[in-house]
Amino acid sequence: MGGVQKVEVVVAHDERVTLRLGDMFLKIDSDPTRIEVEAEAMAMAPIPTPRVLWRRPSVLALAALPGTALGRLGEPSTASAAAWAAAGAAVRTLHDSPPPPRTGRTADEFAADLDRECERLVADGILPHDLVTRNREVAGAALRPWKPVFIHGDLQITHVFVESDEVTGVIDWSEASRGDAMFDLAILTLGHEERLGDLLAGYGTDVDLDVIRGWWSLRSLTAIRWLAEHGFDPTAPGCEVDVLRSRM
Repeated sequence: MGGVQKVEVVVAHDERVTLRLGDMFLKIDSDPTRIEVEAEAMAMAPIPTPRVLWRRPSVLALAALPGTALGRLGEPSTASAAAWAAAGAAVRTLHDSPPPPRTGRTADEFAADLDRECERLVADGILPHDLVTRNREVAGAALRPWKPVFIHGDLQITHVFVESDEVTGVIDWSEASRGDAMFDLAILTLGHEERLGDLLAGYGTDVDLDVIRGWWSLRSLTAIRWLAEHGFDPTAPGCEVDVLRSRM
């Protein structure tokens, strides 16, 4: 029928569904707490975020952002060095701002999750022992005390939108909390190690590269089983398994 907009399924699994209808996104979450966290974090964030159109329990309606995502995991980023630097500057602004009340996971909680996943990955034959062991060693660098700052908490490359080398907005704030600044930098450059220098040109140089590498390994090790169980392919070129192999 003429004039009828199509509903596009952006992401769908048994925890969350994101739909697009024209210039509006609908986020439906099985945990209404995440919707509340996302709305509150966007209201506090000192960087561009989507405009909230309306909110209901378990549902959040957002206006579409201009521009395009910085890139996609598994594909080379075509964004310019200046766009990456702009993203780094935006992340620095976020990290330097007053943090939200929500406390993120501690190093001990990450360590427990990491040990559990490493054991399962080897026991279930998902990954070879030497690959898991080497990356567990690398991941140890991330498990140290940190000064809690305002972090996005899930700053994937697809969550940062840019246009004309400027950041037009950052989406998906449901994991926002007080946490480790290096975690955000690592998630944004996961699978795009070659763009870390561009990102830091805008963020600043007071970072620990070993910690960032540690978060790359930790994130990949702890995400692989969940991704496979929810219809994603962590073995695709440039994705999580390749990130682990790059540390060998």
